Amino acid sequence: MAVNDYITALKQGRRSYQSALTKGEYPYLPVLDDILSYTEIASIENLGIIDIPLAKIIGTKTAGRTNAFANNFMPLLPDGSEFGMKWSSLYDHQVHDGIRDPIVAYEFMNQFYVQEGNKRVSVMKYLSTYSIPGTVTRLVPRKTEEKENRLYYEFLDFYEVSQSYDVWFSKEGSYKKLLKLMGKKESKPWTDDDKLTFHSACYSFAEAFRMAHGEKLELSVSDAFLVYLEVYGYEQVKSETENEMHQALQKMWTEITLADQGSQVELIQDPETEKSKSSILNRLISSGTPTPESLKIAFIYKKTPDTSSWAYAHELGRLYIEQLYAGKLQTMAIGSADTDDEVASAIEQAIIEGCNLIFTTSSQMVNQSVRSAVLHPKVKIYNCSIKMSYSSICTYYARMYESKFLMGAIAAALSRTDKLGYVADYPIYGTIANINAFALGAKMINPYVEIHLEWSKIRGLNARKRLELAGVVFVSDSDMITPEHASREYGLYSRKEDGTLTNLATPIWDWGKFYERIIKNICGGNMEANAQKGKKAVNYWWGMSADVIDVICPKTMPHGTHRLIEFLKSSIRAGAFHPFDGPIYSQGGVMQCKEGASLSAEEIITMDWLAENVIGKIPELEELTEEAQALVRLQGIKIDENNTEK
Repeated sequence: MAVNDYITALKQGRRSYQSALTKGEYPYLPVLDDILSYTEIASIENLGIIDIPLAKIIGTKTAGRTNAFANNFMPLLPDGSEFGMKWSSLYDHQVHDGIRDPIVAYEFMNQFYVQEGNKRVSVMKYLSTYSIPGTVTRLVPRKTEEKENRLYYEFLDFYEVSQSYDVWFSKEGSYKKLLKLMGKKESKPWTDDDKLTFHSACYSFAEAFRMAHGEKLELSVSDAFLVYLEVYGYEQVKSETENEMHQALQKMWTEITLADQGSQVELIQDPETEKSKSSILNRLISSGTPTPESLKIAFIYKKTPDTSSWAYAHELGRLYIEQLYAGKLQTMAIGSADTDDEVASAIEQAIIEGCNLIFTTSSQMVNQSVRSAVLHPKVKIYNCSIKMSYSSICTYYARMYESKFLMGAIAAALSRTDKLGYVADYPIYGTIANINAFALGAKMINPYVEIHLEWSKIRGLNARKRLELAGVVFVSDSDMITPEHASREYGLYSRKEDGTLTNLATPIWDWGKFYERIIKNICGGNMEANAQKGKKAVNYWWGMSADVIDVICPKTMPHGTHRLIEFLKSSIRAGAFHPFDGPIYSQGGVMQCKEGASLSAEEIITMDWLAENVIGKIPELEELTEEAQALVRLQGIKIDENNTEK
């Protein structure tokens, strides 16, 4: 029996050997001593006996037995050799009694190289065992700026609390993301139960991924596991069996394949582009295209329209849709969906009541929106967020920076000083672009103007009071007010010495127009709108050209200023003028966009710098309120800590 298995393993080894030669790759096991000959080691650590995932064992410590194994650890020596007999004996021992003697191995850059026990590893790999005990010595390389090295040092921080080698990610920040998804703190060591539960979950997922033929993808098991956790949550995952994970994987396989392709987001910036994609052929194919009469739409809010200006704006959009399609479609609103469980419950309630189109209006709802979309593939779910790479849902957002540019121009034109104020809330995608657009719009009118930036979500600070004490008269503040807390501290306003406020201009998120266009896309036979799920991540990012944002100015505005704003507005709407045309400099005089160039959509969305005429900074995570920290962890800008120019 063991001899036959050795022959099978031998065939696998020879196939791997020939395949490597054909591709011009090294056909034998890599040798750690050769690698270390050109590597500087910073420290050596004894880890004791640990469970080593067999997938991470890739080579040998020395060159002594290199030619006995192919690069997949399967044997190459004849079945009648002494080597073959020993391998077969180990196989019998493992099948009947189990191999318990730990191997001796070295770990370098999260991969293991065997010093003693190569045949044991070969047998266990042949049997598709998940892990093997080993006495391990870790060799830590000198810290460099290479990506693989940075990833390894991120892993070392993760290992400090987890003592786990079960995951290895290809993207920076993934270990912190994993801990967040697990509900673990970065500095708190895991209990023995934590380690066992995580090890079991990783093993089950690895088997489920293999059953789903995940090896055909470029995506690693660990990267796929992270996507899986995002969709289903760790509480569910840690209690699932391999078969349950396999079934769940099949339901969300499109998200896995999207991650395998690099999780690219397609930004649809113009509804006319969407319209042009719809051809007669598309309409013929989309024979099941919905009509307004067939739609029942749910709007889910994190808070309520009475307590949140954001929810209030979307509620106005819902009411607009009801009025526009009076008698043709139905809508419903569900508020106070603040946690994942509450969002899941709201979506389930909407589906039970017959809703087939659901808008979740907060980016904090995105993960649960994906989970629900996977469970209910016939229901269209749209989430109000940007820079999210999920194919099971669509995301939508507005290019508010276009309005903020005009607001900056208005503020500079009306102010008699070189000092303007700006109150921002969360340092997330889009917010930095809004700040910088306001600063650039103001600078276009007054080259000497400074924008004093304050954040409303910093603990223990009153942003408006700080601006008042600094003598700032003209302030750009929240875009809207809430009915429950009526105030004039919204839009652009001026503050007189007696404390009275005068509103000068207001940026508008016209969510009604946004929802109208989305519904028209869905009902218009557009292939992008009807066949996007399961193919790519689509983000509708519309602006003035789609009439979904605007600026409202009072009739008392000076005639010349009004003419200028209308001219700029028309130019932006027609695409003849771009707020982020170069040259643009950030704080410290760093050029961010050259003369004659324009920032791309990706560069605008992911800005992590402030314009040179902004006085202030982007706050650290620890400075923010708990609510703000949660949102920033989900959609916060990624600041390059290695770039000293920023």
